[in-house]
Amino acid sequence: MENSLRSCFTVAFMVLLLSAGHLQQTEAQSGCDSVQLSWCLQSIVSNIPPSQDCCRRLRGQQACLCRETRDPTFGGYLRHPGARRVATACGVTFPTCN
Repeated sequence: MENSLRSCFTVAFMVLLLSAGHLQQTEAQSGCDSVQLSWCLQSIVSNIPPSQDCCRRLRGQQACLCRETRDPTFGGYLRHPGARRVATACGVTFPTCN
């Protein structure tokens, strides 16, 4: 039941991110695109190893992680202990953010 609820929440969150076109455009202009990080959500909230797509996208957004950690929509996932586990598995150094 808990995994099913978590999966539903993850899917709903991904739909929310994908439907936020105005946010995507603003972030893309700065080189940061939180939608790219959504490829890692399932690995962050569960014990599933990250996919190659997740790792590739995470490496592409590495410079944006501190900014994304403060984001009210996505930041909770990046503050989740699973985010550091996924970053380590992908060979990404998770920054220490102020």
